[in-house]
Amino acid sequence: MNTTDIPWSATGLDPSAGRVLEHLMAVRSADRDEVASAAGLTPAEADQALWLLADSALASRIGGVVPRWAAAPPRSSLGALLARQRAELARAEDLVERLFETHEAVSGPRSTGVVEVLSNADEVPARYRQLLTESSSEVLHLAKPPYVTSASAETVAVAPEVRMRSVYETDGLTDAVSLMTALRGTGQGGKMRLTSQIPVKLVIFDRAAALLPIRGDRPSSGSLVVHSPALVTALVALFESVWDRAEPVLLTKRHDLSDTGDALPASGRDLRTREILRMMAVGMKDDTIARILHLSRRTVQQHISDAGSVLGARTRFQIAVLAGKRGWLSDQDDSAPQRGIIGG
Repeated sequence: MNTTDIPWSATGLDPSAGRVLEHLMAVRSADRDEVASAAGLTPAEADQALWLLADSALASRIGGVVPRWAAAPPRSSLGALLARQRAELARAEDLVERLFETHEAVSGPRSTGVVEVLSNADEVPARYRQLLTESSSEVLHLAKPPYVTSASAETVAVAPEVRMRSVYETDGLTDAVSLMTALRGTGQGGKMRLTSQIPVKLVIFDRAAALLPIRGDRPSSGSLVVHSPALVTALVALFESVWDRAEPVLLTKRHDLSDTGDALPASGRDLRTREILRMMAVGMKDDTIARILHLSRRTVQQHISDAGSVLGARTRFQIAVLAGKRGWLSDQDDSAPQRGIIGG
């Protein structure tokens, strides 16, 4: 399968190690040459990947004349690896906070042409609307709770030629406000991805200005508008790093999906089932999926169960892996023109 089917980069594993781990998960054990053949690697590359997995406690070496390797239980081993990645993102967020605190202490609270400080409750949504309206090419968006809900923070339509990309926290898509915001942004053609943790709320306009809260834990304390080219470039790099680790998803309302009943076509191309499996694969809870697609939780679970029966899979992890191998999780609309409105 293509390494893009499973976001191994989110765990910190390189593509070769990811392919090796996928093979080990599917067999009781394998020697180096078997691994190399299955993963399309040279014996030396397979050996390097196996020792990397062993160092990360994802695989273990079984003794013998010809050493064999076995995968560790994925829930505990991969869970620990993801926890370390979340800790690294948290440290990145702390670094951003310290950089801005240092910069503010050196340059003053309102450094003309470099950083604006927005402390008034009405300043942030007004400045956001202005920056969004003035955007002409691209808007980049990292969204996490809490979301702005005031009447003055109404959404703003942008020009059709503006490309929009947003990354939302998976756990944040649990309430009506966050779902409405995400649906509104993707409904007009914007690209969206999901990830388990976002280091900081952030909007970047035409790679020339960036809007982010002064304090990540207290968005109500005010926001900064950054104009410094060096700082904006660093924030763009942060966005691209989160974007690369995130998983693509297309939130489609119920009336946009085909409804072929309870049966899952063998091809796996039924739009409703495909959307349910994609959302499940990026970590969405059944209740959240049901709310987005205007379905019952039982219907969502039935689609997942039917997919498992067709794929011969018993666990949600196996369903996600095998659905990816069949191409059921591919995003046919990911190259659509970029138009949209965002908020939050």
